[in-house]
Amino acid sequence: MAAEPSSHRPSAVGDGTPWWRDRRVVPWIIQAAVGLVVLLAIAFLLGNLVRNLTAAGLLLSWRWLNQPAGFDISESLIPFNAQLPYWRALAAGLVNTIRAVLVGLVGATLLGTLVGMASFSHNGLLKRLARIYVEVVRNIPLLLQLVFWYFVVFLTLPNGAAALQLPGIVLAKSGLYLAGLGEGLRWLGPQLVNGVWQAPIRLTVEFAALLTGLIVYSGAFIAEVVRGGLAAVPKGQWEAASSLGLGWFTTLRHIVLPQSLRVIVPGLNTQYISLAKNSSLAVAVGYTDLYSVAETTLNQTGRAVEVILVLLAAYLSLDLLISLLMNGINHLVQIKER
Repeated sequence: MAAEPSSHRPSAVGDGTPWWRDRRVVPWIIQAAVGLVVLLAIAFLLGNLVRNLTAAGLLLSWRWLNQPAGFDISESLIPFNAQLPYWRALAAGLVNTIRAVLVGLVGATLLGTLVGMASFSHNGLLKRLARIYVEVVRNIPLLLQLVFWYFVVFLTLPNGAAALQLPGIVLAKSGLYLAGLGEGLRWLGPQLVNGVWQAPIRLTVEFAALLTGLIVYSGAFIAEVVRGGLAAVPKGQWEAASSLGLGWFTTLRHIVLPQSLRVIVPGLNTQYISLAKNSSLAVAVGYTDLYSVAETTLNQTGRAVEVILVLLAAYLSLDLLISLLMNGINHLVQIKER
């Protein structure tokens, strides 16, 4: 008997399968149900919040943002004084947070990359030191490390001529002084003038302690990410480079590291976001970041919900921006199939 023409076969849509067993329909139903539950939960929480605020006479209001802050900020990249409004204080704190995050990301990436590369060194001592650093730092809470760097290290440094002096760098109790370009675009190093150190670049001990803690702590996790990425490259790549007479560093830089980026970058995304969130611990060392300014604002205004919403929006936006940039980089380093 001749085969039945394809035009008379039952279609996939009308094959008689009940809708609750259709694999194309069931996932959409489940997603719609979950979305409805989430929306109902959010509506319930928001309704409960509004009822409680109404009962306490504290309806949401943002007028307080234009009121004078009444407090100073110890260090700020944008001009600020006590007569300026609260929104300006929060903006100054946000700029300080972004400053710490950006410098911390660069420093932690460099440190973590070097330590991760050292894990594949032929020097046994260097390899063991890298492993000891990673294991010790990763297992000590960041808060304790920040307290250690601030109170035990930086606040015990001497001042004046007794300060710790390195080429282009001076470590003193009054701050960290770095060489840089001065007037007339001349390269100037730290100078002691009337017992006070001066330099083109000065970092407060609070900022220096926060940066050191973030870089050392996050660098240990990034080192593990880099080590895992390098280990994912087949051993034959190392052997092929060695047969061509390439040295260890050349092989690592030009052959192994570029191939490992597709494994390293996704892990870096997580560590970068963690570093941005960990920067909120700056309050432990007295650095006036966004969280510190928001805490002072909350104590003075009593607008707890509004201040918390500002914090949530700021950190969420910062983390989403980091994730967006890293996802773009991850797309670039992936191997493109022809």
